[in-house]
Amino acid sequence: MSKQFAKQKKSAPTEQGTVIAAHGRHYLIQANGLKLHCVTRGKKSDVAVGDVVEYQMTSANQGVIEAIVPRTTLLYRSDQYKSKMLAANLTQLIVVVATEPSFSDDLISRALVASESSGIKAHIVLNKVDVTASLPKARERVGLYASLGYPVHEVSVTGQPEATREKMLTLIQGQSTILIGQSGMGKSSLINLLIPDAEIATREISAALDTGKHTTTFTRLFQMDAYDGQATYVIDSPGFQEFGLHHLSEGMLERAFPEFRPHLGHCKFYNCHHHTEPGCTVLEAVKRGEITGMRHDLFKQLVHEAAQTIGY
Repeated sequence: MSKQFAKQKKSAPTEQGTVIAAHGRHYLIQANGLKLHCVTRGKKSDVAVGDVVEYQMTSANQGVIEAIVPRTTLLYRSDQYKSKMLAANLTQLIVVVATEPSFSDDLISRALVASESSGIKAHIVLNKVDVTASLPKARERVGLYASLGYPVHEVSVTGQPEATREKMLTLIQGQSTILIGQSGMGKSSLINLLIPDAEIATREISAALDTGKHTTTFTRLFQMDAYDGQATYVIDSPGFQEFGLHHLSEGMLERAFPEFRPHLGHCKFYNCHHHTEPGCTVLEAVKRGEITGMRHDLFKQLVHEAAQTIGY
């Protein structure tokens, strides 16, 4: 009897849905206007928020994930022990910073490297521009990233909510966007401005996945009204202070720094590491000020971290 049931389950038709939240091996899938609590088969779990998955129903509001539809992009961070998938099928990443408290250039740069290596366009949103005393310094700091080609958008969630909402809607319409930011930057306020029922939706997600009160410790996806027939997704990530990139090889890292690219392939040695080698065109660009010392130091640090993991 059980074998026959298993055979019936295996041959049952699958349907497709989008993963809107994850907690451990438990996932909330949005499909056909419903939210379904799903698990994966077996112990392995490599499903990310934003994934389109094929699932089989097991009850009125539960199912089992059978397969992941091929992704267009995947964003994740990692340390030397494990990796953490942030979201799949993204089209853009927005780093939220503020005039105060002070933001981390290291976190911004790592997020930008992650976006470059994943083929995801990146933007920076400078919040709290109404705090005029801190604005000039903040503008100077984000100016570095603007000079590298990353668009910087100035907003004030509390000082100019309507203008901020309009600017952000123009930026995210028709896109699948993840927002990343340290605590205190105003990322949650920005989410609530864009999606007024975000807190209610998050509590519902938390209850559905039985996560208890820790509603800010998991990534979740909000679907907004479509734009020109294109779905609009906003993904809120948990606040974190570190963004490890141990999974990226040295070659992937050097190409993820846009200011390095004009100089790659022109060094004296074909296997140049751009650290101390003579005739290195990247190091020469650093000396000329075309590449900042801070960015070059980060590159060396990321290569060192990756070496601890993949041993090259």
